[in-house]
Amino acid sequence: MKKVNVIYWSGTGNTERMAEALVRGAEAEGAEVKLIQVGSASEDDVKDVERIAFGCPAMGAEELEEMEMRPFMDKVNPLLAGKNVVLFGSYEWADGEWMRLWQEEVEDTGAKLLADGFAAYDDPDQDALEECESLGRDLARS
Repeated sequence: MKKVNVIYWSGTGNTERMAEALVRGAEAEGAEVKLIQVGSASEDDVKDVERIAFGCPAMGAEELEEMEMRPFMDKVNPLLAGKNVVLFGSYEWADGEWMRLWQEEVEDTGAKLLADGFAAYDDPDQDALEECESLGRDLARS
C-alpha cells in the first residue's frame, strides 16, 4: 500500500480544511495517509515515505509561518530529493508569491513536484477543496 504523509500548519483552519480534503483524495485512491500538524512532525515523517504534501498559509510579508513550518522545512529540505511532493496553502492578500518561492525552494531540493503549488484565496471554497482532493488522488497515484 502506498503511504502518503500530509504535513501542515494552520492558524485559522483554512489550510487544515485543505489538508483534510487532500487526505480524502489520497484515501480514495487506497493510500495509507497520515495527517500531521507540523508541530508534531519529525524528520522520520519525511524519511519514511515517498509521497508528501506540505501545507502552509502565507504569513507576514508572503512567507512561510516562521515558528514551526519554516524551521521544519529547513530541516527536511535535504531529505526531499526524489520524493513526490505537493504544496498547498491559503492566502488573504498579495498574489501568492510565498507559494512560488516555496515551490522554487522545494524544486531545488531535487523533489518531484507533481503540480504547481496550489493556493486558495481566503476561506477555501468548494472548488478549492475539490482541487485539494484531486491533488491527493494524484499524489497517491504517483
